[in-house]
Amino acid sequence: MTSDNRPLAVFDLDNTLAATAHRQHYLERKPKDWDAFFAAAPDDPPLDEGIGLCREAAEECEVVYLTGRPERCRRATVEWLAEQGLPEGAVHMRRHRDFRPARVTKVEVLRRLAADRTVRMLVDDDMAVCDAAEEAGFRVVRARWAVPSEALREAQEKEGRT
Repeated sequence: MTSDNRPLAVFDLDNTLAATAHRQHYLERKPKDWDAFFAAAPDDPPLDEGIGLCREAAEECEVVYLTGRPERCRRATVEWLAEQGLPEGAVHMRRHRDFRPARVTKVEVLRRLAADRTVRMLVDDDMAVCDAAEEAGFRVVRARWAVPSEALREAQEKEGRT
């Protein structure tokens, strides 16, 4: 995969491209079962609105994926993206033991990407991430096509787990 000079379109995965409702129950129990939650990710059904927007963006942009999933999920994530027929692109994942909120880690990656490329847009379902990205000067498309999950929102914001 070669990088080019086209602008970047940055896409979140969970509840933006991939429907996570079938695995939310792992986060609703105490203690949360993170291993099972992430192990079930390869079975996520695609979200047509997000998939369509990603393919459309790829006509003018280089697509980059930015997820709060931990690095250990890389292989399954890349395989899932390929199975959906999505464009190849760099996949930025949460570093091992980095439990900062997604609104912090994702904006950090966006700034790094913007250092030498134009970031045309971020597409994400997490409103805290969207707000932080907009405050940092990025154009945001709010992915409102998945069923919102309080358990996932809490995991992203308070626990820095996805």
